[in-house]
Amino acid sequence: MGEIFTNLALGFTVVLDPLNFALLLVGSVLGTVFGMLPGIGPATGIALLLPLTFAMKPETALIMMCAIYYGAMYGGSRGSILLNVPGDGAAVAATFDGYPMAQNGRAEAALAISAIASFIGGLIATVIFVFLALPVARFALRFGPPEYFMLMIFALSATASLTQKSLLKGFFALVMGLMVTTVGMDLMAGVRRFTFGVQELQSGIDFIVVIVGVYGIGEVFTNYEKIAAKAAKPVQEKFGKIWITMEEWKQSIGPILRQTPVGFFVGVLPGSGGTIGSMMGYNNEKQISKHPEKFGTGTIEGLAAPEAANNAASVGALIPMMTLGVPGSGTTAVMLGALLILGLDPGPMLFEHHPHVAWGIIASMFMGNIACAVINIPLAGLLVRVLSVKPKYLYPLIVGLAFVGVYTINYSVVDFFLLLVFGVVGYLMKKLKIPIAPFILAVVVGGGMEQSFRQALMVSQGDMTIFFRSTICNVLFGLSVLSVSWPFISEWRKKRKARQAGGTSGR
Repeated sequence: MGEIFTNLALGFTVVLDPLNFALLLVGSVLGTVFGMLPGIGPATGIALLLPLTFAMKPETALIMMCAIYYGAMYGGSRGSILLNVPGDGAAVAATFDGYPMAQNGRAEAALAISAIASFIGGLIATVIFVFLALPVARFALRFGPPEYFMLMIFALSATASLTQKSLLKGFFALVMGLMVTTVGMDLMAGVRRFTFGVQELQSGIDFIVVIVGVYGIGEVFTNYEKIAAKAAKPVQEKFGKIWITMEEWKQSIGPILRQTPVGFFVGVLPGSGGTIGSMMGYNNEKQISKHPEKFGTGTIEGLAAPEAANNAASVGALIPMMTLGVPGSGTTAVMLGALLILGLDPGPMLFEHHPHVAWGIIASMFMGNIACAVINIPLAGLLVRVLSVKPKYLYPLIVGLAFVGVYTINYSVVDFFLLLVFGVVGYLMKKLKIPIAPFILAVVVGGGMEQSFRQALMVSQGDMTIFFRSTICNVLFGLSVLSVSWPFISEWRKKRKARQAGGTSGR
């Protein structure tokens, strides 16, 4: 225990260095803006600024990148709440109830609770990080290919079950997303799949292109149609006091405290990240709610839960990156590359050979969350003015940023065409009322899921029972079955209660 506090003191000494602290604040502001703007997000934002960090000390560069990461987690929900356009995949769940809240005239409460939930979730997750870093990382090491595949099955089934009113459409969207991930070169068999002779498609379709296309360009298409019909209106242009009532606080604190550990645990698992964490947080809270039918209509619990889980996942995702050298999310994958470029060796030896870097990053999580809370609550009214510009100015800007953001990923013109294709796909899915969330999640996890499936079969020489040999696999399989069947069980229980109530009243 004493060693932990000694190391934390060393970390705070590093982060409170004037230059490091100044760049932490700069990173928090930039991250918030990056998160707010569709198509940018933390991964693209960090990737864009990566060349600027080459001249910095490793601890300075990583503190700034971490601040951008946290800032984007806070800012990502701004676009979700006010425009129904999430900044990145982790902010998708914030659209489910955040946007309806804004449509119902509660944009101030939505903006406030998203920042409060992010702050509490991030702070609690950082405390957990300090005390459980190595034990949790060792537990994540138990996840081999079969366990990882079953985890993805659980995440996808849980997300598809969100669409209770159209479960078949949810699974249709899920299958479509998985099909997108099959495009590209099969590295294990050396076979081109669905590339149609296009060389750029051999490396597959980047999920950021899909997210930006479906949400960003698709939203622009949808609103352009409304603008032409002279029926489009901004959700809200002017904001009052951005805060919540005591009643809203009582409704939110439970979901925040319940879903923070969930987000943290999911973030620790390699490849999971904030998207799955926020989706699971939303789904869990909906399933245990006494009023699940209110989710999706603008309930504050439906916004607080995924926001807390999202920020907790961003903290948890740093554990495998720092202790094992395995990225826990797309953003930490970029940061892992930065660690290697800066001459550091991520893993357990990072704490032995560069304690000022490792513990400086951990201490910056505390300071970064405080800085982001200050930026996103008192200054929220100022920052959201970025999104309060008129649609005729905002949507061309979104299109421009989307194209620039997508181009910086691979520097490929082919991505421009893919962006337009997925923009049309997003537009059609909205028109046909096909849920987008299962599609996006399948695109994000599909590649890793297929790889884990094939690795597991190679280990077992084709024996499918490998997916049911460990306790972790069986628990995840049981949870998957439960998540899919829960809407039917819940509906059956409601009908039984109604019948019992009818029988009682008829006596």
